[in-house]
Amino acid sequence: MLLAIDTATQAVTVAVHDGATVVAEQAHTDTRRHTELLTPTIRDVLREAGLRPRDLSAVAVGVGPGPFTGLRVGIVTARTMGLALGVPVHGVCSLDALAHATFAAGQTRRFLVATDARRKEVYWAAYDVTDEGVRRTDGPDVARPAELPGHLRGLPTAGRGTELYPEALPHALPQLDVSAGALATFVTGALRRGESLLEPQPLYLRRPDAVPQAERTPVTP
Repeated sequence: MLLAIDTATQAVTVAVHDGATVVAEQAHTDTRRHTELLTPTIRDVLREAGLRPRDLSAVAVGVGPGPFTGLRVGIVTARTMGLALGVPVHGVCSLDALAHATFAAGQTRRFLVATDARRKEVYWAAYDVTDEGVRRTDGPDVARPAELPGHLRGLPTAGRGTELYPEALPHALPQLDVSAGALATFVTGALRRGESLLEPQPLYLRRPDAVPQAERTPVTP
């Protein structure tokens, strides 16, 4: 049983996958309450699936890119659970997970994923749909939407970047946030194919908003 977690977008999303299908999933959208929502959501999803934590064989977590604080909530929780249960923890680029959900929903041509990076920017990546599924062709990176190349801005776009910047990203797709169910399906397929996944470390594309002050040089009389 695989537990999947993502807190890289506005959604706090959790799912359980049994190796064949998603057996339980919940999501809550609240950018200010990732910490308060995640643990109860994990509890509720496990209960819905009829599982206890010790029934899990692995944990998967979206590693971003995403806002600093929310992203760390999911990764720290996943790593703590993996350590406590003695099971592996797999990282996934959250943009890839959102792209997988977009592809699963029926998107059949090239598309863009653009999520809120704050500071009037988006985290973005471009994808192609192939016979094998969806493949990232560019990114991930961070940029102001209007500064993206025209051939990218003209693509159908998933993610909340389309809500925030409709003038620059006018071709919105329905998928706005990461689905833990799609993330779990992505991971299960990758493991079955023997593909490598990421370490459960935050994927930062820029420095966090809050940084320590530089050490001050002592002043001597």
